[in-house]
Amino acid sequence: MRMPRSGSTGPRRRTILAASAASAFLPLAAGGPARAASDADPYDTLLARAATQLTGGDFDAADPDFAAALKVLDTQASAWWRDLDRSAGRTALWADLSPAKEPGNFGQSYTRLRTIATALATPGTSLSDSAEAAAALLEALRFLHADAYNTGRPESGNWWFWEIGAPRALMDTCVLLREKIPAADLTKYVSTVAKFVPDPDRRTNAPTLSETGANRADKAVIVALRGLLARDADTLALARDGLSDVRDKGRNSLFTYVTSGDGFYEDGSFVQHGSVAYTGTYGSVLLGSAGQLIALLADSDWAVTDPKTSVLYEAVDRTFSPVVFDGLMMDALRGRATSREKAPDHKDGAAALTNILQLADGAPAAYAARWRALAKGWIRRNTSHPYLGLVGVPAIARAKSVVDDSSIPATDRLTGHFAFAGMDRSVHRRPGWALTLSLSSKRIAAYEAGNGENLHGWYTGDGMTYLYDGDDLGQFGDGFWATVDPYRLPGTTVDTRERADIGTGGGTGTYLPKNAVAGGAVLDGRYGAAAMELMADGSTLRARKAWFFLDNAVVALGTGITASDGRSIETVVENRNLHESGTPRLTVDGHRQPSHPDWSATLPGADWAHLEGTGGYVFPDHPDRPAHPARLHALREERTGTWRAVNTGADTGGSTTPLTRRYLTLWLDHGVSPAASSYAYVLLPGASAAATAVWSLSRPVRIVANSATAQAVEARRDGLLAAHFWQPGSAAGITASDPCTVIVRRGGDGISLAVADPGRTGTTLTLELPFPVRKVVRADDTVTVTPGRRPVVTVRVDGSRGRSHTAHLR
Repeated sequence: MRMPRSGSTGPRRRTILAASAASAFLPLAAGGPARAASDADPYDTLLARAATQLTGGDFDAADPDFAAALKVLDTQASAWWRDLDRSAGRTALWADLSPAKEPGNFGQSYTRLRTIATALATPGTSLSDSAEAAAALLEALRFLHADAYNTGRPESGNWWFWEIGAPRALMDTCVLLREKIPAADLTKYVSTVAKFVPDPDRRTNAPTLSETGANRADKAVIVALRGLLARDADTLALARDGLSDVRDKGRNSLFTYVTSGDGFYEDGSFVQHGSVAYTGTYGSVLLGSAGQLIALLADSDWAVTDPKTSVLYEAVDRTFSPVVFDGLMMDALRGRATSREKAPDHKDGAAALTNILQLADGAPAAYAARWRALAKGWIRRNTSHPYLGLVGVPAIARAKSVVDDSSIPATDRLTGHFAFAGMDRSVHRRPGWALTLSLSSKRIAAYEAGNGENLHGWYTGDGMTYLYDGDDLGQFGDGFWATVDPYRLPGTTVDTRERADIGTGGGTGTYLPKNAVAGGAVLDGRYGAAAMELMADGSTLRARKAWFFLDNAVVALGTGITASDGRSIETVVENRNLHESGTPRLTVDGHRQPSHPDWSATLPGADWAHLEGTGGYVFPDHPDRPAHPARLHALREERTGTWRAVNTGADTGGSTTPLTRRYLTLWLDHGVSPAASSYAYVLLPGASAAATAVWSLSRPVRIVANSATAQAVEARRDGLLAAHFWQPGSAAGITASDPCTVIVRRGGDGISLAVADPGRTGTTLTLELPFPVRKVVRADDTVTVTPGRRPVVTVRVDGSRGRSHTAHLR
């Protein structure tokens, strides 16, 4: 299934859909005018609104921002117009989409026709109001109907093209050409869509499968457009009710929190395809399609009135805001989309921003004001990929009204720690940087691949760390996935075996590892701790990994690293994209290292390293360190790859053009078939070389355990203790009765405590703290405390699904 884009705002669909620049000017817009006068035809009113969502309505074509968007639209539409085969004996509309009968080909053909139709309906393009183009479009639609997409053909290949891709683009095109399409032709097209998308509730080629999440939202928009074109009130009601899943009494409503499977979670997680962290693509598509339909039907007899739409509004703050960094959508939340050449992080970030601003048009005032300030901050800070250059006319109109409004403040970067237990992700955000941790378990997939996408995604869910720096917004969007060594992703511990491509066949699949532990705790929205038991795919490699997120540092620990396959095992500290010609200085223990490509070195005994423009790395001693610790290696290299090597998808496949980027890699070598190896390193993002050296000497964070029992750290200046217990035992003065993650902080206002069960195997656990407690100031209803010199805390974790339980003590 190709990334059902479950609608974005109007045609903006999913930036992925068409491997085409069309996504830049597809639906993005418009909150819809107020209800027309009572004598106006309601269908005409809503059809005009749907068309405005596609074209942007009235705008000043002389405005440089609009002029640039028009040029992009005109250039793409004109190119496809020139290449359109208009001959009588054609077998396809475009030579590269032949034969037209193939689902991927007719799906993309409809997308291109929609782009041409958008240019036709948009003032200021070379195709505006072209009678020749209009006539050719009508003939092209007849050709596709007769030859490829009609009621007489059964589904084959990828269902998505039949039930979402093609019908959405076809209905959009019909909206734009509604005054030109003969009634008989329109009836045929609407009937075809009615066959393949009779309702938003079920998968047509698998009627027992209920649609969820982004797919349901996409289908609801398609059904609504079909209802408008057919002037059928019942069909419009069906589309509206699909959002709330009236048919199945709300079981798959988009406006309800889920505790497993697809949808929004109360902790901010978003899952699609049952087990994939997909906020950045499917989640954004859901937000866009649902928001578009709400705007489309507003003030009509079919207006969305479900009171639970607040779930959608809350998702902006708890689900999307933490995973967007200066307008970039974090790759740990984009699944297969990271392998799409034409859908880098800044484009998916722009799509999310567009969808949020669209939703703001119809949201309660308090939500809308907060989101517009949020969007303004993202737009202002991302000068590397300016938002107004990434989107089309409808989105530009909305964004300019925000950017140019001096009464709307620009929100600063979000800071804090966010633990998304529902999707095995953690995000740690500081004023100048953010780090995302991607884990996996028997609940959440290590990766998703399929339909030729994400062919090298083997280790992206094995503890990969994504470091975002406000001064380098191109780290993951500048050819990273086409050129990075996929065996050496930052944060991962890997068996160096050779891997075969995954996801080369039809359909999509996921890999669910067997481990239960993945996740952790968050304290005061500021500090975090996470752990993962690594049970490697296709290998005997096992490891216990933990991360501790502090104010200016992230401590990474590993223990029990064992394998017996006769291959080397490595833990990757860093693999930094230096772009085409970067030569940032690498300093190790005060000594500058060579900066030319193809340099490598073994650095035994290194205490610290610093990479100019990125930050510092410290390699501290730690308890339970083996007699022969893992050795640090460094490598500078130029890597050449192609997007085609990681994505051969029918409509998202990459180019074969070689791409070269420079990388600086640091890794720890555990040797061949290690037995109980370990590691410890500290990331100091944004730190100078001098600050890194000072940190290495002063050690403000002490590693107090790194064993099979527990991994723990102490930050004395912050009064912080943090530990993950793998089994009952003691560490950092804390005694735990069962496996759990614990963070405790002592300050002038008392003691803050957070506890979680990321393995989700416990029922009740007890902790004994190493300092006295006189009273309980506040505690969750799952936490009880017995005060005293050695206070005992009892936590009921059964059924809490990995979330944090908190208390404040004195």
